Amino acid sequence: MNPDLPPQRIQTTLIYKHHKTLLLGVLFTLITFYSHFYLNIYITTLIAAIAIAMLSISVSEVADVLAERLDEPYGSFVLTFSAVIVEIILLFMILLAASHNPNAMETVKGGIISAVIVDMNVLLGLAVFIGGLAFKEQEHNEDTSSTYTTILLVAASALLVPSMLHYTNPNDDNLMISSILIAVLLMAFYIVIFIFQTKTHTHFFKSTAKSRIFRYKKRLETEEEVEHDDFFDTVPTSINFAIIFFLIALIGITAEVFATEGMQLVAEYDFPIGLAGLVIAIISVSPEIVTAVKAAKNDQIQRVVNIAMGASVVSIMLTVPILMALSFLTPTPLTLDFNALQIGALILTVLLAWKTTDDGETNYFEGTSHLFFFLCYAIVVAFH
Repeated sequence: MNPDLPPQRIQTTLIYKHHKTLLLGVLFTLITFYSHFYLNIYITTLIAAIAIAMLSISVSEVADVLAERLDEPYGSFVLTFSAVIVEIILLFMILLAASHNPNAMETVKGGIISAVIVDMNVLLGLAVFIGGLAFKEQEHNEDTSSTYTTILLVAASALLVPSMLHYTNPNDDNLMISSILIAVLLMAFYIVIFIFQTKTHTHFFKSTAKSRIFRYKKRLETEEEVEHDDFFDTVPTSINFAIIFFLIALIGITAEVFATEGMQLVAEYDFPIGLAGLVIAIISVSPEIVTAVKAAKNDQIQRVVNIAMGASVVSIMLTVPILMALSFLTPTPLTLDFNALQIGALILTVLLAWKTTDDGETNYFEGTSHLFFFLCYAIVVAFH
């Protein structure tokens, strides 16, 4: 970078050089609204999905910078909370269509479960697979995975309660009351978990050993000045947070178009509801996948575990209560009567993650196992 250039020109050049995804995301957002008014719903839905994915990846790039500054587990919180906000926005926009589209509610429920399935199988599996090919074996803090899988098993069991009560005593009032109670319990449980993560047991979520490349990179940073050629590295933390909020707002606006047009397509072509929820989950989780793969390539498998499992915990324990609260602003409140396939896949995912991470080491075979499980799940929901 030429130091003789004025600061404004340098920042503009940095954005163009390193953040083409951000610029393309904004461009596709503008095209989405043009297409919404002047083109057909097929093109609009596709362009909106691309815009949301690109803007979400840009969110992950900003979150990456903040993660470096905040350290673990706080760094992963920034990314997981950002992704969960995107998920909530997408699902709420679809929830608004539930009053005139019977498939919308089931799509929302499928999206909630699918977000965890994608986090724990696609994100974790792909990152562990790539990291395993590069380093043969990678180490992480086994207390991290042990704690998270325990939390997720409890959360999955909690989501069973309204469905079981509704099956044994089919009553809409009982279903709604039990759903509200479970949502409140999940939120209360998450408050305890948050204190556990950030106050009393932060060491459970930090790496116990640094890999060769990670140590080498850290040593280079202390021995010589690192040239920052990333725009987000050049601005203060407060500005980066403002950028994340702006991008999330842009995603929310685009998500409204995506939800409106997308649900029309689902209804028109009788698109599998479970597969629709899976597509939404992949879009919302895309920034986390990009960040996790980068971390795995840098031998930062601890961060991968924090992102995958932490995001899954937040997806259940924050998305469910917040969506339930927001649903009372709509004509059709959300209930937690998930079907047997969704709960079964969720519990099996948690058990698989427990078996592949409980010893504090990962390899490419364990990553392959998660990816294979996800493909099986995708086939089932496509024909269910």
